[in-house]
Amino acid sequence: MADVSQKSGSQALLIGFVCFVVFETLTYYILRFATSGLGKSDQYQPENTIVSNWVKTVVFLLLHLLVIVVAVLVLSNRLPRRYRGQVMGWFYLALVTGFLLLIPLFD
Repeated sequence: MADVSQKSGSQALLIGFVCFVVFETLTYYILRFATSGLGKSDQYQPENTIVSNWVKTVVFLLLHLLVIVVAVLVLSNRLPRRYRGQVMGWFYLALVTGFLLLIPLFD
């Protein structure tokens, strides 16, 4: 029970941040490849493109959510107890990042 009272330090937060950036980068490129056949690259066409780009957006967000939920489940079982407090913070940041990744997805 002695390790329960210990908090993770700044070095653990830095390692967590680096792992988060690597995870999000890999996830983005894999999901970009997986959704590359959906949507239209030129959104300014005479015909309506909102439906196909909406499908690409929803599929990307749902797959991103699935990946981060699986990552949280795996990490919460694998990490030592004193580092588990960071997992939910990185999860919430990943939720916001998923919406921000839509910007480079359609550029």
